[in-house]
Amino acid sequence: MELRHLQHFVAVAEDQHFTRAAERLMVSQSGLSSSIRALERELQAPLFVRTTRRVTLTEAGRALLAEAERILAQVRSAHDAVAAVQGVLRGTLSLGTEQCIAGVHVARLLAAFRRRHPDVEIRLRQAGSGALAEEVAAGRLDLAFAVKTQADTDQLRSVPLTRESMTVLCHPTHHLATAAALTPEELGGEAFVDFHPDWGPRRTTDAAFAAAGVHRTVTLEVNDVHSLLELVHEDLGIAVVPRHFGLKREAGDLTALPLKAASDTSYETVAMLPPPEATSPAARALMGLLDTSQEGG
Repeated sequence: MELRHLQHFVAVAEDQHFTRAAERLMVSQSGLSSSIRALERELQAPLFVRTTRRVTLTEAGRALLAEAERILAQVRSAHDAVAAVQGVLRGTLSLGTEQCIAGVHVARLLAAFRRRHPDVEIRLRQAGSGALAEEVAAGRLDLAFAVKTQADTDQLRSVPLTRESMTVLCHPTHHLATAAALTPEELGGEAFVDFHPDWGPRRTTDAAFAAAGVHRTVTLEVNDVHSLLELVHEDLGIAVVPRHFGLKREAGDLTALPLKAASDTSYETVAMLPPPEATSPAARALMGLLDTSQEGG
């Protein structure tokens, strides 16, 4: 099995189209098709279902994709490791992050990394914590800053960044605004503003209410902090968020109240990485900068 066959296979799987994949790889379409056929013959299984408009993965193709991505990531890591030994850090740093993650100022960290390692191309992807964990485990990201969503595995480990409490935000005229603290039980009948279910703050809040056996209704679902704070400002709902969200300038005069629950409701942020032997030199260099230059985000 040749690496170029795997590279061609992954490109077709990503683009779901032979012509677009061939253009991206800068190879002829006939050459790309020949490469995929050679891989299918070797594996003795069809990898794609081909139609006039698109191609989709077969069951065998889906099984191969995860392994192919992992192999190619390890090959890139090997190249980068040799370059690092020779005193040159180069290649690509693929980073994922949730927005407004606690414990790291991502823009400042990447700026410091760029100054230190100008030959490394930086790629940034913002997504929810669950998706980021999958991307790191599959080798599509070198590391990610996110909320811890699972225990460490053979493909994924987590390095703690920080823990903080969860806070209830509401309009200062809201009937809850005069409380000293609130429990999930006291919030069950409220309308909530919250993030997409894969975002870390939403996962943390959902877990806290589930542990308390309290159903809650998210009537307004957003994908950015600014929109969430704006909706709470207009008294369209309340929000349960990490404590540092309430300290943002945009939070203005919103009332912030501690969330008290019987179960642990802390918001734990981590750096998600592959196992040490599979961690790229660029990821190790970024983590080294994080250790020395960061203050909470």
